[in-house]
Amino acid sequence: MPLIYKIAPADLWRTAQAVGTFVGAPVDVADGYIHFSSAAQVRETAARHFGGAHDLVLIALEANDLGVALKWEPSRGGALFPHLYGPLDIRHVQWSAPLPLGPDGRHQFPELDA
Repeated sequence: MPLIYKIAPADLWRTAQAVGTFVGAPVDVADGYIHFSSAAQVRETAARHFGGAHDLVLIALEANDLGVALKWEPSRGGALFPHLYGPLDIRHVQWSAPLPLGPDGRHQFPELDA
């Protein structure tokens, strides 16, 4: 079963952990769904949308656990990206980890499962 990934500001993730649900970052709320990426997409997502950002968290979830609220939809160049239509119950989170910047200015990812 494939894992999908969310990059989130650490303060928003701490709030989500305290209340038990994550409604997304401001861009997610504005778009009407929570943006996720596959393992093959998440590094580009970090570079494109979070370049130079500090204090981020990488969140991993089992895609199949999210049910019909998760839709794979075309985005950049027609690639299918996972979008969650509704709040994320944090009980579905497999793990989360800090996503620090390395000396080269790129985010340093843990080993990812596809």
